[in-house]
Formats: sequence, structure tokens, C-alpha cells
Amino acid sequence: MENGGALNADSKRVAVAGESAGGNLAANVALMAKEAKITTPVHQLLVYPVAGKDMDTPSYKENPSTVPLSAKDMAWFFKEVLPAKSAAADKRLDLVNRDDLAGVAPATVILAQLDPLRSEGETYAGKLKSAGVEVNVKTYPGVTHEFFGMGKVVDEAKQAEDLAAADLKKAFGGGM
Repeated sequence: MENGGALNADSKRVAVAGESAGGNLAANVALMAKEAKITTPVHQLLVYPVAGKDMDTPSYKENPSTVPLSAKDMAWFFKEVLPAKSAAADKRLDLVNRDDLAGVAPATVILAQLDPLRSEGETYAGKLKSAGVEVNVKTYPGVTHEFFGMGKVVDEAKQAEDLAAADLKKAFGGGM
């Protein structure tokens, strides 16, 4: 935002976006901007975000060995990446249990049916809605984690990309 002028960009109108762990980072940027009372994003695009610590959700149970991301993979990430098991309770990781979501930027939450992160994404979208945040959430059937961006070959990915583009265009004042 500090370099908006040099980039010929409007630093008052920015969005954040990310997939998986990047979706978690994007959500946290939006929350931190709100907390710091600085220019907040006009929108957040969260694609199958890591949003919780509960590995006993329906989607974790349904996807123990899915490729490219399985419940076993997520257990490995939690074990190997976090400095201690207690770190999973950090509010930056455990978004679904935050109570300060009101006033954060509107969100598009894109999820994959065959993904251990689906349930926490659905829960987070529901928590945002309950906090009065405008949310467009869509779970795409028959696809796995990492489907987004494959619009040339996967119909659901093209639909998800189109949804993301439409919501971002609307957020930037371009209508639908």
C-alpha cells in the first residue's frame, strides 16, 4: 500500500487473496488491518484456507488419504511446522474460534469437496456470516485441494475462477 503511487495503483482499494496456508495469511491480513485501524482490504478471496486446528471434522474423516492433500498430510504439517502442539491454538491459525470477525472485509470462500480443509472453511464462512460479514461461499463437488487455477482443464476450476473474478470486480466497484 505504501508503494501504490509508484505502481500507479489505488492504495485505498486493495484486496487480499490466498490458497490453503495463503488463504489463512490473507484472512489474517484482513483481520490485522481491521484491528490496527488502517486501510482495510475491500475484499478477501480465501481459497480452501487453513482455518482451524480440529482434525476431527467431517472432511478430515472423509479424506484420510486424498491426493494432493490428505488428513495425514495435515497431521504431518501440524507436527513438523508448528513449534509446539499448543501453537495450534494461536488465533492466527485457529480462525474458526475467533470472536473478533465483525467488521472484517467481505469474503469469497472457495472450497473443494474432497479436501480435509473443507469443513473448517465452511465453518469459518459461517462464522463470518454470523458476525455480519458479507460472504459468498461455494464448495465445488468432485474436486480436490489445489483444483483452483486449473480452469483450462477442470470445469469446476473455471467456475471457481469466474466466481472469484466476479466478486473481486464487484468489490472494486465494477459490478457483476
